[in-house]
Amino acid sequence: MPDKITPGPGKYIDPLVDFAFKKIFGSEPNKDLLIAFLNEVFRGRKHIIDLVYDKNEHHGDIKEEGAAIFDLLCTGDDGEKFLIEVQRGRQGYFKERSLFYTSRLISDQAPKGRRTEWAYKLSGVYLVALLEDFTLQTEKSTEYLHHICLCNIETGEVFYDKLGYTYIELRKFVKTEGDLETDLDKWLYVLKNMSHMDKIPAYLRKPIFDKLFNIAEYTNLTKEEKTMYDSSLKYKWDNKNVLDYALKEGFEKGIEKGIEKGIEKGIEKGKLEEAKEIAREMKKDGLPIAQISKFTKLSIEEIEKL
Repeated sequence: MPDKITPGPGKYIDPLVDFAFKKIFGSEPNKDLLIAFLNEVFRGRKHIIDLVYDKNEHHGDIKEEGAAIFDLLCTGDDGEKFLIEVQRGRQGYFKERSLFYTSRLISDQAPKGRRTEWAYKLSGVYLVALLEDFTLQTEKSTEYLHHICLCNIETGEVFYDKLGYTYIELRKFVKTEGDLETDLDKWLYVLKNMSHMDKIPAYLRKPIFDKLFNIAEYTNLTKEEKTMYDSSLKYKWDNKNVLDYALKEGFEKGIEKGIEKGIEKGIEKGKLEEAKEIAREMKKDGLPIAQISKFTKLSIEEIEKL
């Protein structure tokens, strides 16, 4: 197996690493960043004024159904649900998983227990997925932004506008600094390249981007946050080395289908294993179990077993 690539942190944290994404976009003091980004994604089709963060774990109606773990789940000022996901590697049945997650958020709106007057009045549900290292089986297309909705297949007319899926294929976003035209271009360029920058570029000198770069500066993290980010970054690169090696070996031996299946199963468990790895590092540093639980979302029982 090749040597592991374990680069150290740069001046700015990588926004696409799990911890960093939630640090930047997933806390109440920083929700203006998420609102600004989502408003650019929706390009005037929606205008979000405020967001409330919801729990990122959604339990099914029956015990056997298990829980869905979201990266970020928010409720808009009109009661709409926004599910924001970062997907780093290819995953089997990713489209189906998107449908399953949003379906849960729809069915959860039904009154529980005693029947009440409801009449199926639903709030909107929207998924925004940032795809880092894979595409949606549209390799020939250069389009990186996909807005999906229910429509009439014959006329293209929108049938229902309160359920939407936005997929952003960052691998296909290849614009350079000179190509950036819209604020969405700037957001996507920053998400993809911030960890390699050593200062905020002049063309990003707006209050919202000033705040983004200030939050993302590695030296501004607390000791606990540095531990979590370093572990999260190490996990990302270790995982990439393993997947790259598995694919290389599989293709050379002509067993790529089996290798890809194994990779898909591994990615399914990735977020949980990443959280456990971060928790182990925090335990080594002597941080309180309750604080580790708060940061990693693992239960105290799970952490004590590590």
